[in-house]
Amino acid sequence: MVLLELSITPLGKGESVSADVARCVDIIDRSGLAYELHAMGTIVEGELSDVMNVMQRCLEEMAKDHDRVTCAAKLDYRRGPAGRLQTKIESVEQKLGRSVRKAAAEGSTK
Repeated sequence: MVLLELSITPLGKGESVSADVARCVDIIDRSGLAYELHAMGTIVEGELSDVMNVMQRCLEEMAKDHDRVTCAAKLDYRRGPAGRLQTKIESVEQKLGRSVRKAAAEGSTK
């Protein structure tokens, strides 16, 4: 099972890229793979070929409208079952003996 953290940035079209991000998130969401969107990118969980295919589809989608697209990606391959998006956080919380702050979308207060 693989965790892929990716951040795709189209260049040359201005400062705000949220419409482009939304197009990539739609591809990821429709893939059926588990994922988490955060402020600086997205983490996708699945088999290596599946997560790489999703990243490629996102890059190709951005290339339709942008002459230059950058992608920062990080892979974490580990044998074992799916669900590491949650179990990695739960392991840290267990060691701390308390819950940790979640993303703002989940209702953190600050």
